[in-house]
Amino acid sequence: MTRLLESYAAGRWFTSTAEGDPLLDASTGEEVARISSTGLDLGAMAHHARSVGGPAIRALTFHERALLLKELATHLTGLKDELYELSLRTGATRRDSMIDIDGGFGTVFSYSSKSRRELPNDVVVCDGDLEQLGRTGVFMGQHVYTSRPGVAVQINAFNFPVWGMLEKLAPAFVAGLPSLVKPASQTAYLTELVVRRIIESGILPEGSLQLLSGSAGDLLDHLGVQDSVAFTGSAHTAGILRQHPSVLHGGVQLQVEADSLNCSVLGPDVAPGDPEWDLFVKGVVTEMTAKAGQKCTAIRRVVVPSAVADEMTEAIRTRLASITVGHPDDESVRMGPLASLGQRQEVRKAVEALRSSCDVVLDEVEVTGDDGRGAFMSPVLLRARAGAVEPHDVEPFGPVSTVMTYDSLDEAMALAARGKGSLVGSVVTHDPGVARALVLGLAPWHGRILVLDRDDAPESTGHGSPLPMLVHGGPGRAGGGEELGGVRGVLHHMQRSAIQASPDMLTAITGRWTRGSQRTVTPEHPFRHSLATLAVGDTIVSEPRAISREDIDHFSDFTGDTFYAHTDPEAAAQNPLFGGIVAHGYLIVSMAAGLFVDPAPGPVLANFGVDNLRFLTPVKAGDAIRVTLTVKQITPRSSADYGEVRWDALVVNGDDEPVATYDVLTLVAKEAP
Repeated sequence: MTRLLESYAAGRWFTSTAEGDPLLDASTGEEVARISSTGLDLGAMAHHARSVGGPAIRALTFHERALLLKELATHLTGLKDELYELSLRTGATRRDSMIDIDGGFGTVFSYSSKSRRELPNDVVVCDGDLEQLGRTGVFMGQHVYTSRPGVAVQINAFNFPVWGMLEKLAPAFVAGLPSLVKPASQTAYLTELVVRRIIESGILPEGSLQLLSGSAGDLLDHLGVQDSVAFTGSAHTAGILRQHPSVLHGGVQLQVEADSLNCSVLGPDVAPGDPEWDLFVKGVVTEMTAKAGQKCTAIRRVVVPSAVADEMTEAIRTRLASITVGHPDDESVRMGPLASLGQRQEVRKAVEALRSSCDVVLDEVEVTGDDGRGAFMSPVLLRARAGAVEPHDVEPFGPVSTVMTYDSLDEAMALAARGKGSLVGSVVTHDPGVARALVLGLAPWHGRILVLDRDDAPESTGHGSPLPMLVHGGPGRAGGGEELGGVRGVLHHMQRSAIQASPDMLTAITGRWTRGSQRTVTPEHPFRHSLATLAVGDTIVSEPRAISREDIDHFSDFTGDTFYAHTDPEAAAQNPLFGGIVAHGYLIVSMAAGLFVDPAPGPVLANFGVDNLRFLTPVKAGDAIRVTLTVKQITPRSSADYGEVRWDALVVNGDDEPVATYDVLTLVAKEAP
């Protein structure tokens, strides 16, 4: 008997005493492993995640968590050959394995990078601007995100045993949540190997990651209001999960990615011979054959203009007919088997349902060398008859697509909408008007839309590739969930709360200086301080400086900014906003910098930007300006000997009226030179 897959639970590897169910090689039918979770204490796993893993992760800042992810992705990349070898047994070709394995590593790298760039080196995230709740500014409101003291359970599909786990693990970990992974049994042996290598590395704190190999049993019974479940799989199973008491009444958050009848629409402007024609054919065939069509983002419905339907159908059929199907270790093979014989049976059943309203353009053929034990299936292309219903209701989760036709853009959009919600749609056109009309019509029914033409094709990642910086999910039939999306995927796991307090209290709570809170006017210029001695609230108040008409004229001549409000007294006087010559906004900002910058070399290394610049009150010749510069936020960079300092800049005139407000961004050394 082959090895029984283990679960990693509550800090140790667990082996069931049951015989387990066999897991078979997709190509040969040979037994790879067995799987069972009988005897596993699922309640103890949930408790371990909350009591051990969660506190350990939340003791780290966002940046520290992100750096651990980078270390983890680097470590796993060095083990890629071992993972590729085992991935063959799932039926994946080398290209398929790259999508799953390298795609998973790339997602972890991306989350590490984006989290360090876009999140503070802290444990709380401010969301949006301050809200003044009272008349005098002593009662303010601020939305913040904080980590939940729960566990992120992921229940994954069989088609992406590596990416499916890592794309959920990365944002949850940055958000401060431990993960409990339940992979689909058919390919769980690959997930188990990845988890085993992660645990062996010791990179993540204990309790950050646990693995459930086998049935989920009563796992949801042990979850509560701070816990979440991210499910990828069939709409049928999603429906069962939605009815679970823990979800209905216990406050468990359920995120679903389910069935998806994705479509690709060919614009009416595209004709044979156009670059977009070939891009469309290639895109459809790629999505039908990558992972043997076992992708939630694969193109199931091919929507083309009636005028070119015959030619396009033949072009797709011809390209599909050249695809070599066979054992994935053969370099000449373009498409491997489905994940299992049971999966092939389900796809064939779906094809039979589609035949009732579709004509077969390319039928399944016997795969050479298949002795009946491998789950091989060649591509099937169908063409819908007028009024066909089944192509909009039946999802064949394999290498099957249906061509359907339209005579107007409205009809194309109506066909797309009949899928009742999809993860992704694509529009192939070189006409901007067509692109706008189709995107606006398709967007309410899709989580992501690719607009493909000759211009973006060289860099396009294709119709079916979810990217870590863009949301992955879709409405309706697709489940209504939303994953990834860069930092959106992190914040999705966190609790957003509205905090009402005084400015000083908000500064203490958020770690970011709040308008109206105390400033510390330091005797030494703040630019002389390193990160080690700089503190939020440190402030410099400049001397005033008058702006003369000569200053305004010189700035106009020097920069070429001769807008009439700065150069034409008569026209400027007629402007209801100015009533005469006024200083350029950028002249004010430039002079303000001269008022607060300390010119000598020191800890401040560079100014790298200005955020949220607003000009509030016009400055006329003879007015004087003064600057108050306050340390607003300090963000050390964990991987560098410097960090970022955000300064609040307030420029006022002689009457103490705000003239301009903005944030100055600088890089400051951690230690004084």
